[in-house]
Amino acid sequence: MKIFDKIKKQINDNPIILYMKGTPENPRCGFSDKAVKIILFYKVKFTYIDILKNSDIRIYLPKYADWPTFPQLWVNNQLIGGSDILYTLHTSNKLKKILNF
Repeated sequence: MKIFDKIKKQINDNPIILYMKGTPENPRCGFSDKAVKIILFYKVKFTYIDILKNSDIRIYLPKYADWPTFPQLWVNNQLIGGSDILYTLHTSNKLKKILNF
């Protein structure tokens, strides 16, 4: 499977997916930690991909998404953004609607 097909399948198969450094239990950077805490606040089920253990994803997702940084939150096949955007959406109560509440 080509890497772009693999990424597309992950995004299509998971309504909420977070590409992050580390795991939700052990984030490996402050931005990933911030994103996880925000998502966990809403108590929604989400999938994560540890880009530190998936170098192909780490290299090619920024090209696929046209977004250079991590973490990346995708909801219903749409890129929402990274931790700063999640924080802004969370504090303005817009993330709740995006996550289908």
